[in-house]
Amino acid sequence: MTTEISPTRTSEPVTESFHFEEKINYDVYEGLRQSVLSIADKKRLDPTVEIKSIKEIIVEVIKSHNHQCAIIGSGDIVNETATVLRLNNSIFGYGPLTEVLTRSDVEEIFIEGSRVSYIDSTGYLRGLSTPTSEIENRHVVERLLSDSDRTLTTKSPLVQARVLNGQARLSASIPPISDHLSATIRKYVVKNISLKDLALRGSLSLPSAGFLWAAMQTRSRIVISGEPGAGKTTLLSALLLAAPGHHCVRCCEEIREIAVEFAHGGYYEVRPNGVDGTGEISLRDLVKFNLAMRPDRIVCGEVRGAEAFELSRAVNAGCGFACTVHSNNAVDGLEALVNASLMAGENVSESTMRNIFSSAIDLVVHVDRSENVDDENGISRGVMEILALEPALGNSFTTTTIFSRDSLNSELELKGQVPRVLAEKINKALPKDISIETIVNGLNVFESWAR
Repeated sequence: MTTEISPTRTSEPVTESFHFEEKINYDVYEGLRQSVLSIADKKRLDPTVEIKSIKEIIVEVIKSHNHQCAIIGSGDIVNETATVLRLNNSIFGYGPLTEVLTRSDVEEIFIEGSRVSYIDSTGYLRGLSTPTSEIENRHVVERLLSDSDRTLTTKSPLVQARVLNGQARLSASIPPISDHLSATIRKYVVKNISLKDLALRGSLSLPSAGFLWAAMQTRSRIVISGEPGAGKTTLLSALLLAAPGHHCVRCCEEIREIAVEFAHGGYYEVRPNGVDGTGEISLRDLVKFNLAMRPDRIVCGEVRGAEAFELSRAVNAGCGFACTVHSNNAVDGLEALVNASLMAGENVSESTMRNIFSSAIDLVVHVDRSENVDDENGISRGVMEILALEPALGNSFTTTTIFSRDSLNSELELKGQVPRVLAEKINKALPKDISIETIVNGLNVFESWAR
């Protein structure tokens, strides 16, 4: 999986394509910007169409400003080349964040007031060298939101939305919720990566990747657990890519991140309340709705609340499902599902929900991030353990460890046998000349059967 940021180390800021030798006084810069927009508005020029005309206005406004400053002896004369570039980026792009938003090696961008930092493919946190301000950054956030149905106002000071044509997820807040503008833009730089690809990267072993591929050939119930940024969604996408084309897969998310193309199925996204306070469609509503659409598998991008209860109904209806959940280890992930299902307020006990999930879930796959920073590759991510569930013997989950490893620097090894009931279920869906037993013991299914 892709590299991740170290919480304790940073590197020198990356040099952007253009250095500003002078930092323009923000009041001067904003005055120039507003002048350009005012002239363009009076002439009824559309920034998306009359680009050349507006660029000419930018040059004229800056030259006029410098001429007036020279006449009165003001020290507010600006660097023409630098200011033209900055205004072009502001009006036609995403201001000071234009380049970092378009760079393919940038994974996440963090905005805290006037400060902007980002994580690139090396996994390190770097600072943006282009000068900016909180007001400019707010303009960028609002421009990103303009293509969605979400708004960021004092009435709605928290927002999450798909931006950049669905290529990134924006999470932002403003006062009074946060001290200042606080936003994270998470770009989807990993797409259509398969289980085989993850095995070649060391995130899985070939036997464990083959095992997960085999599990996806039937209507299995799989939970992926891990901390934020550990690679849960990447692994979930790889699992869905391994599902048979004839399976009907219905995927529900708060903000869509999964980008696997389904031959049969579709995607559904949560809708927040409108400006009149109505119209909300929750993740629980989506799961409930999709149960009526004859799915072979329901996918819930991230389970955090009452939607877990609807997933318990899905398994009782014979549906397969896959979901992600935040947790420190695989067993904690199961407990997190139980706790989330109780939020539905359906007057069911904890033991009842635990028994339902214990009998319904087939596998829990736990992913983690390495904290041992490598100077070249940053922090790696990968699967730490794969557990199979068996009928509960008491008041807790009963699990069998099939694959595990001590650290991401070691190999993911076979540790136990696949439970008989699960093995029989998977074998029925496999080609006659292979079995789950031969796969976990080293048969490379990616040479002939799997993609």
